[in-house]
Amino acid sequence: MKNFVYHNPVKIVFGKGSIAQLGSLVPATARVLITYGGGSIKRNGVYDQVCRALGSHRVCEFSGIEPNPRYETCMRAVTLARAEKTDFLLAVGGGSVLDGTKFIAAAIPYASGDPWKIVSQGRPTAVATPLGCVLTLPATGSEMNGFAVISRDSTQEKLAFASPYIYPQFSIMDPETTYSLPPRQVANGIVDAFVHVAEQYLTSGPPAPLQDRQAEAILATLIEQAPKVLSQPQDYDTRANLMWCATQALNGLIGCGMTQDWSTHMIGHELTALYGIDHAQSLAIVLPAVWRNRRSAKAAKLAQYGRRVWGLHDADGDALVERAIAHTQEFFEAVSVPTRLSAYGIVAAEAAEKVSERLRVRGAKLGEGEAILPDQVRTILEQCG
Repeated sequence: MKNFVYHNPVKIVFGKGSIAQLGSLVPATARVLITYGGGSIKRNGVYDQVCRALGSHRVCEFSGIEPNPRYETCMRAVTLARAEKTDFLLAVGGGSVLDGTKFIAAAIPYASGDPWKIVSQGRPTAVATPLGCVLTLPATGSEMNGFAVISRDSTQEKLAFASPYIYPQFSIMDPETTYSLPPRQVANGIVDAFVHVAEQYLTSGPPAPLQDRQAEAILATLIEQAPKVLSQPQDYDTRANLMWCATQALNGLIGCGMTQDWSTHMIGHELTALYGIDHAQSLAIVLPAVWRNRRSAKAAKLAQYGRRVWGLHDADGDALVERAIAHTQEFFEAVSVPTRLSAYGIVAAEAAEKVSERLRVRGAKLGEGEAILPDQVRTILEQCG
């Protein structure tokens, strides 16, 4: 196991009716900016619950944060927050709203030029506006980590950044808020959480049997619960299990001491930036092709994954590896997230050329050991047609 430091300061408030605790979690004297997306929180009653819980707090709001939150949109919120002298942000929504709010939190006090530098140049923030979260869509794990991903329309970029200052102070997680989610968003969340685990678990690093089994438990639970949530969307226990899986998938714990990959995410971000497909859709396309491209380096862990997660005990060697990958694709397809570029009207050869060239210009080296170079990215995407 590799050396590591693990610290997670997020207070999780989980369960039915937990939004009612919001008033005691937000500082009494705070000037609060509520951020949210397209307005579904007003249709499903979450907005009203939040307003009641905040009571006499001084509140203003900003709506319209998109899936794959845009820098341009977030900067409008920054302007509003500065004008209102906001000193606490409350993200109400899914991972995109929370990611956008994390960038807003970092950008409000930023005084070194264009806040895009926080993302594009990895400029660390020495301070950020405090924030909290009411989660309504389990997927990204952003409710319990210090990461965010932001897109910029003007440059067709989608980039990640991290800071210890953008952890939420608290995250309220009421599974009942997820009952009204469209099936597409539920399926995307399942795939997103699954691939988050895979990027930390399916590597060739030093032995870490506890982390392996923690990761395998999350994967097995996602596989078990996925058909239930799609057929019984009002089942509280299933919703609760999926919500907690998505949080555990990317709160840092299963990655402690592990070699990590993240090449699927980096390639997927380029597909989303160029073609506008959902984040989880890009991951479902890319992950199997990355595994096949790196099957020699990942063979032992892929075999372990096949046996422990999929119960494949009647195969060995390359046949076992291929069946493990095929089962993963079948799982994504079963929750209605296609695994081929053609399903989204994207020509594989074109995407392969565009993405590999963008990565070449940046001098990108992806994956564990930085082993995936732009030419390999081209090969990976050519296989995703």
